[in-house]
Amino acid sequence: MGGNAPLIPSYGTASLAELPSALLAVLGMDEPNPLQLAPADRVCLFLVDGLGAESLRAHADRAPFLAAAAKTTLTAGFPATTVTSLCSLGTGVPPGEHGMLGLMLAVPGTGQLFNCLRWTLPGGAFMEPGRWQPAETVYQRAAAAGIVAGYVAPAQFEGTGLTEAVYRGVRYLAAETVDERVARVRTAMAEPRAHVTVYYGDLDAVGHMTGWGSAEWLTQLEIVDRMAERLAADLPPGSALYITADHGMVNVTEKLDAETEPALNRGVAMLGGEARARHVYAEPGAASEVLDAWRETLAGKAWVVSRQEAVESGWFGPRVRPEWAGRIGDVVAVPYAGLAITAPRAHPIEALFTGYHGSMTTAEQYVPLLEVSTR
Repeated sequence: MGGNAPLIPSYGTASLAELPSALLAVLGMDEPNPLQLAPADRVCLFLVDGLGAESLRAHADRAPFLAAAAKTTLTAGFPATTVTSLCSLGTGVPPGEHGMLGLMLAVPGTGQLFNCLRWTLPGGAFMEPGRWQPAETVYQRAAAAGIVAGYVAPAQFEGTGLTEAVYRGVRYLAAETVDERVARVRTAMAEPRAHVTVYYGDLDAVGHMTGWGSAEWLTQLEIVDRMAERLAADLPPGSALYITADHGMVNVTEKLDAETEPALNRGVAMLGGEARARHVYAEPGAASEVLDAWRETLAGKAWVVSRQEAVESGWFGPRVRPEWAGRIGDVVAVPYAGLAITAPRAHPIEALFTGYHGSMTTAEQYVPLLEVSTR
């Protein structure tokens, strides 16, 4: 495929998909625990959007609490993007099972792209969350065992399609500021067998606009570090705090406009995915031509494979459910150099980013799993 080999996520052993069942096992449920997490009376998961293991290690001096925590490394899953990782964390299964295979995916048989983050279809049509993502969530499994799982995040995400798809069964605890989120977690963790997840998204948002490692990003990293320290200080006895992320990030050095590059236009019906993990949907009968053109144009800069090659290589997990196969592009293009494949007319804000994610590079795939315990 050219270039270095892609980092295939460690499905089944050390990917984000293994963490949810392990946390249930920590609380005494009969669930797989391949991460071998120790039992605890209560667990809190601090999910920091965009906190890559490599970027944290590069700036450990700005996050001394996180740097000192007991740690291991997980792979995010493919693509290394928020919707996919949140669904892996919400269901405990890899992308090929839950079907959230990228940011923008074809709805088979409709000729339409579905934005899995904004939860929008062209024309404002609504996608039923349980239809798009029917897998049982870990929160539903927890509730069946008498564990009331709580999710602490801004109110704007409550009741959205994405939230309903990946967090079904959770008790939503809306909180805006860092202080409010810490207070919400403190109260929720006081309950027996507490299972609390708290989300922080500003590190990722700033990284997109100014790049990871920028002054603004470092300020956010310091906020995350202090928030983690406060969460740890509030842990009741017998508790465990785990800190992880949904993906890492890279700062790109080159952007290729897929809308105006003739070689990337011919035979293409729809351009999905995102800038570092493109799903390319070909016009009928044009898949082979599109594959050849994208491979030639992106040689030395991206892994470009057919749908079948991506599935058989395990990019989305050990298997892809047959009903999800049509969501995958006829061609999947994944930059490994400092390249972003943009679509400025369709997605002008994304085209302006400095930091991106989605690919199978170590910077985007590796996320930390940190632990602080009062056991």
